Amino acid sequence: MMAKDALFSGESKNIEYKVALPDKSEKYMKTIVAFANTQGGKLIIGVDDRTHQIVGVENEVLFQLMDGIANAVSDSCVPQIIPDIEPQTVNGKTVIVVSVEPGKNRPYYLKSKGKEQGTYIRVAGTSRLAFPDKVKELEMEGARISWDELTCVGYPVTDEATEKLCKDIESFREKAGMSANSVKKEQLINWKILKQSDGQLLATNAYALLTSDYFPFSKTQCAVFKGADRVVFLDKREFTGPVYNQIEEAVDFVLRNIRLGATIGGLVRKEKYELPPEAIREMIINAHCHRNLLDESCIQVAIYDDRLEVTSPGGLYNGLTYEEVMNGHSKLRNKGIANVFSQMGLVEAWGSGIKRIFNCAREYGLPEPKIQEFDNMFRVE
Repeated sequence: MMAKDALFSGESKNIEYKVALPDKSEKYMKTIVAFANTQGGKLIIGVDDRTHQIVGVENEVLFQLMDGIANAVSDSCVPQIIPDIEPQTVNGKTVIVVSVEPGKNRPYYLKSKGKEQGTYIRVAGTSRLAFPDKVKELEMEGARISWDELTCVGYPVTDEATEKLCKDIESFREKAGMSANSVKKEQLINWKILKQSDGQLLATNAYALLTSDYFPFSKTQCAVFKGADRVVFLDKREFTGPVYNQIEEAVDFVLRNIRLGATIGGLVRKEKYELPPEAIREMIINAHCHRNLLDESCIQVAIYDDRLEVTSPGGLYNGLTYEEVMNGHSKLRNKGIANVFSQMGLVEAWGSGIKRIFNCAREYGLPEPKIQEFDNMFRVE
């Protein structure tokens, strides 16, 4: 008998079935650790993982098994994970549901293997060993540190670069119709773009990203393809330099390469792009706000005959789920950059970016945008 319940409708990224408790606890500990490092999840014992048939667990051993799981998790995972372990009756059979919350003290790993070899994450429904740069990102999540707020060792703070950044922020504010506040290096220090240490000013990674092309991965690659796949290039540009300039240039690139049609509204001809400019802008700003800066890839903007795709390195951040994103939740991967963007009026309201893209599409009468998350990238189409 198959269950209709969502919990039993097939393995998803956050649900895994085991027909019985494996003799070696390591077989399922990887999954527990991966859930804690990613978006949480449930391990269900008593369901056949191939057929999704509910086999159940014998009542005589039920509590013994539940205790065994609790002890195994307590003994083998570091830092400590405390799952919720409960029996559930489905179609007259008893299964054990082990629920793991997304953990706050990342990275979690198997004690026996150590942090380097024992840190697992969930990728498309399987538990996989995390690569060193993913372990690094998990460490920063656990310590609540944002990479862009760390000191950029060896990068100079010059009056010239600082003044230009302040001026640019002011002019963006003006363009966005915000109150005219003068921006000085004091503000940059408050926003954690500059740091003070022993009487001298130090650059953060955000300062470098906002004033130069110092990091080779900080660029936006834009391309127009013929047809609907990535075979024939019609045009290709790469924008570098301060991230806010990259955003402006990438938006202009898209607008130049999509059609501008005239609609006749009443007696007046109105020029109208085939895609809503506001959504294009939002997609590119979002990509820069949320990209993983520990990943050496670039942001990619691809125009096809039938769609626009913006892809940024790094999946969803710190346990955020797709549903939460759609409901306006936001977890900031790059706090310094996000703060400056909001001061510039590039980010109007936290957590509303994806929603806004969907609303623009609806108002324009376009099909609903697609969101794809791969293990280390996020794409809006």
